[in-house]
Amino acid sequence: MTTIAELREQVRGPVIEPGDDGYDEHRRVHNGIHDRRPALIVRAAATADAAATVDYARDAGLDLAVRGGGHSAPGFGTCDGGVVLDLSLINNVFVDPVRKTARTGGGATWGDFNHATHAFGLATTGGIISTTGVSGLTLGGGVGYLARGCGLSCDNLVSAEVVTADGRIVVASEHENEDLLWALRGGGGNFGVVTSMELALHDVATIYGGPMLFEVEDAPAVMRAYDEYIQEAPEQLGAFFGWQMAPPLPFIPQDRHGDMFCVVVTCWSGRPEQGEQAIKPFRDAARVKAEHVGPMPYPALNSAFDGLFYKGMRQYWKADFVRDLPDEAVAAHVEHGPPTPSLTSTMHLYSINGAPSRVGPEETAFGHRDARYVMVIGAFYDTPAEDEGAIRWARDYYDAVHPYAGTEGGYVNMLSEDEGRVPQNYGRNYDRLRRVKATYDPDNLFHLNQNIEPMA
Repeated sequence: MTTIAELREQVRGPVIEPGDDGYDEHRRVHNGIHDRRPALIVRAAATADAAATVDYARDAGLDLAVRGGGHSAPGFGTCDGGVVLDLSLINNVFVDPVRKTARTGGGATWGDFNHATHAFGLATTGGIISTTGVSGLTLGGGVGYLARGCGLSCDNLVSAEVVTADGRIVVASEHENEDLLWALRGGGGNFGVVTSMELALHDVATIYGGPMLFEVEDAPAVMRAYDEYIQEAPEQLGAFFGWQMAPPLPFIPQDRHGDMFCVVVTCWSGRPEQGEQAIKPFRDAARVKAEHVGPMPYPALNSAFDGLFYKGMRQYWKADFVRDLPDEAVAAHVEHGPPTPSLTSTMHLYSINGAPSRVGPEETAFGHRDARYVMVIGAFYDTPAEDEGAIRWARDYYDAVHPYAGTEGGYVNMLSEDEGRVPQNYGRNYDRLRRVKATYDPDNLFHLNQNIEPMA
């Protein structure tokens, strides 16, 4: 199958070429830096459409970009001159409240997922932004508010339906294609098109938490308190430290809008009446200058920052796994973090101790189980004129704090570039991942990702 006419006969979803209505809309991804022009966009309506698109791209010798939520920082969900397989129409979520699992389509976002599961008082570890794709986040590991108690998103992956490079539709589970399931738990989109996945759910409905803003001069004390408390805190507590230039929101005094603060965002998923006591060590670290903290539905917190992370903004990311946070690292963060180039640029330090650390480093493809944190530096801004200054800020900041990380690897879901670190990003499991890659994608059709080259 090497012609578009033949492809159109095989699929039910829209097939869009340059010049067609909707081409400019559907070629765009979340990161506005990536203004690419694919030769073809297939908006798959079902798994069969995905399989036909894989066959077409392979037989035609074209690059194949697979797009779920479209949030890939390096723009892996699009390409120039190739084929984009857009899964966004495959976004149904089916909840089994008895088994406490949910089956979600490859194009579903965490907003779709949370909307379906919250009706049953259930949730699983998602990200921080609800417009992120479920599949993309899960395949790369999956860090979020619930990770300390529920594990990473990939730890909750029960099974997946996958279209492999030869066009086959297979199921990966604990009972069939076990090596593929292992690789999907952190190995990214290297092994095929995940058209649906089944995720384990947990009893999470109402949480207690939200953002607390502190003065920048209190950041060393707040960061130190965060580091010390989160090591021993109950696992129902999720929290991250970051920088935040105050947006014009009602809970922030008007005369402080535009000022820089440090922030701790909390998510207590235990009994709500215990929430205030659970976050008290953060309040004790310094005076809180503004906050929006209290009981709320979990989906409300998971979508609270969507407005600050809108589609089309330009993004440049750096990331590390962090094993320790010595005083020298705290000083480097305080020096390089606050002079952010824009309202939305930031650094977040996500805790991944607790449940993730109890999974063996070789039990899943996500090998960095000895890390305490995922650190991400994000330069987020509006115009190409800001590229140079924003990217320089992120790189300088990263160069200052990376020597204290204790590891060479970075979190693949939050990297604009791997800079030759792909083996380190996947950690000790890289060679095994290469062997699985050789089994399911020996010719590296799925290479628009943090790419694992197949073992010879």
